[in-house]
Amino acid sequence: MSHSYPLFIAGQWREGESTIANHNPSDTDDLVGHYAQASVAQVGEAIDAARQAQREWAKSGLEPRYAALMAIGDELVARKDELGRLLSREEGKPLAEGVGEVYRSAQFFHYYAAEVLRQLDERVDSVRPGVEIDTRREPVGVVGVISPWNFPMATAVWKIAPALAFGNAVVFKPANLVPASAWALTEIISRQALPPGTFNLLMGPGSSVGDALISSPDIHALSFTGSLDVGRRVAAATAGNLVKCQLEMGSKNALIVADDADLDLAVEAAFAGAYSGTGQKCTASSRLIVTEAVHDAFVEKLIARLDRATVGHALAEGVQIGPVADARQLESNLSWIERAREQGALLAYGGERLERETPGYYMAPTLFTDTTNDMAINREEVFGPIACVIKVADAETAIETLNDTNFGLTAGIITDSLKLANAFKARAETGCVMVNLATAGTDYHVPFGGRKDSSFGPREQGRNAREFYTVVKTCYVKA
Repeated sequence: MSHSYPLFIAGQWREGESTIANHNPSDTDDLVGHYAQASVAQVGEAIDAARQAQREWAKSGLEPRYAALMAIGDELVARKDELGRLLSREEGKPLAEGVGEVYRSAQFFHYYAAEVLRQLDERVDSVRPGVEIDTRREPVGVVGVISPWNFPMATAVWKIAPALAFGNAVVFKPANLVPASAWALTEIISRQALPPGTFNLLMGPGSSVGDALISSPDIHALSFTGSLDVGRRVAAATAGNLVKCQLEMGSKNALIVADDADLDLAVEAAFAGAYSGTGQKCTASSRLIVTEAVHDAFVEKLIARLDRATVGHALAEGVQIGPVADARQLESNLSWIERAREQGALLAYGGERLERETPGYYMAPTLFTDTTNDMAINREEVFGPIACVIKVADAETAIETLNDTNFGLTAGIITDSLKLANAFKARAETGCVMVNLATAGTDYHVPFGGRKDSSFGPREQGRNAREFYTVVKTCYVKA
């Protein structure tokens, strides 16, 4: 019998109305555990508990908040190998990436622990004699957090850590595909000196638990990371109740390879950007825009790099590309491959499902050439180890092609030209730009977010997070 993992509501471990089985995508015979599924009524209970606890947590003082966040971060560091293994086991990313994600999650808690002690208000002079003004930031209240399956710990943490740091209570609904990492994080948080109800874990499907959370008039803010379609539903639901909303949604990121690019660097940046994490990253560079002068040489080198890549069990040594997340994602990826071929794209590498020693959702890293920017595969987010090369005449056309999309999260360029790099940084219509780096990979202490259909609301991460997790109060005093 596998272990059953409950919900966490109002400081208590609670059974749900049912459970689901969580299986390892590297080995579908490996059962990670059974995880409780919350009822709609339990969503309301968690929100009520959070509203009561938040008032107490907001008054707890800086040092208790600092100590709690530091303790969570310290335990994540100490257990990074154990929890990284669990994360990779349930999500499918290679073990090194799983361990790295847990360590990055610890960094978020440590960073926002320090931010607790850096919360400084401002004093300004009034235009009226004898009047003083100060502006202060206060907690927004109860924050709903809905996180995706591709970064089951880090994305959740970069929302949870600032929410707690600034004195808010949290109701957390992780993606139902990856409950184990969320439960492990919750178990750590549950042992901290937080008022009961300050942090709540509601596992369950988006169609019931998620909808109940986003539709509640009793939360004060909702932070969501997921698909564009669901993000639009979240925006509509929260707007009806005038609930503050922050959305990170789809992407169609591009990496430009210019005439003067170091092709070895370009290939490694393309490989890391398009295929690490099995391509299941919102920052993945699925469009490779290459100038015609270096196109053929770049494609040849990239195919050779793909040929050296090891696809296999996420926990096996030396594996660079693990399985995709589940059967539905694998079916979607293979369907996109067929659709691209039907539209005239040339399959240059991969494109097929792979068999390994254990039953899992393995597929070969896939590369298309002879693609155009108007093909469906270059317009919509695919979310798999699939990249498309778009040949363009020159760097000017490359930047125009990069911006010809409804999305705008990240973009990269490989070039030795400072002039071109500066033009790219100024003109790329994205929230993050990278020069001579992969599009995937961002730091925790600076703003993260996109433009167009990629993001909505204040930026995440860094000091910018306080724009979402606090409200401003302006105080006038005449003594």
